[in-house]
Amino acid sequence: MAYRSLGSHSPGSRQATIPDFKDITKSVPEKTLCVRVKYHAGRNNQGRITVRHKGGRHDRLYRMIDFKRSKIDVAGKVSAIEYDPNRNCRIALVFYADGVKGYILAAKDLAVGAVVQSYSAAGEPAVGNALKLRNIPQGLEVHNVELAPGRGGQLARAAGAYARLMAIDGDYAILAMPSGELRRVHADCRATIGIVGNLEANLRNLGKAGRNRWLGVRPTVRGNAQNPIAHPLGGGEGHTNGGRQHCSPWGLVDGKKTRTGKNRNNVFIIRRRDGHALSSKK
Repeated sequence: MAYRSLGSHSPGSRQATIPDFKDITKSVPEKTLCVRVKYHAGRNNQGRITVRHKGGRHDRLYRMIDFKRSKIDVAGKVSAIEYDPNRNCRIALVFYADGVKGYILAAKDLAVGAVVQSYSAAGEPAVGNALKLRNIPQGLEVHNVELAPGRGGQLARAAGAYARLMAIDGDYAILAMPSGELRRVHADCRATIGIVGNLEANLRNLGKAGRNRWLGVRPTVRGNAQNPIAHPLGGGEGHTNGGRQHCSPWGLVDGKKTRTGKNRNNVFIIRRRDGHALSSKK
């Protein structure tokens, strides 16, 4: 998929780029696979803002994606490639042999007419097929990887994302994650062969602040541009922050690591994203 420029018709469109949508083969979503989800715009049940910088987006229908690939040993044919407003990759509409329809993430090079299947045992490691990690040849790129058997895919689901299967060590598979992390995942967890499509999603240029508002993102104001009553860094002459460390409006220091060393999942991480191996004592 490529992006095209809108041209210099107005200041808002001069820098903007939008997808050409040439890969989309069906513009209307499948009604039976869509649900309407209420948008709370960062407010709780009392109407108070609990998540800042959210609100005022276009209405959306949520497409129910089959992250579990629950149709085991049932072949399905890709009927259409569709746009999904809830994610930055495309989705594929699959018609299964037993008459059931479902949505899956559209992998790179997955085209209309392709046959995909979720295998219970060893199967063909073709793009779009889902297998247990123990049945996937080492070195292949996979996406939509489960963290626990039967839970459904949670890893490598964004556009252009993939994890590489490095080895099988007993009951665990060793995966190289997109972040650079090296971790163990149970070998009975399922993964889908291939790379998530729409690799150029990060090249999009919104062009104007209004397109962010259409997506539900409200403006974020720098702390030192606010009044002293609104932010600890506010006020003063010029752009100074008064020598104070950057913090939130409530004085909490930004950038603090929140993961505890006693997290029970640390035993599965071989190498951190920063390149440091974890100690066995943590």
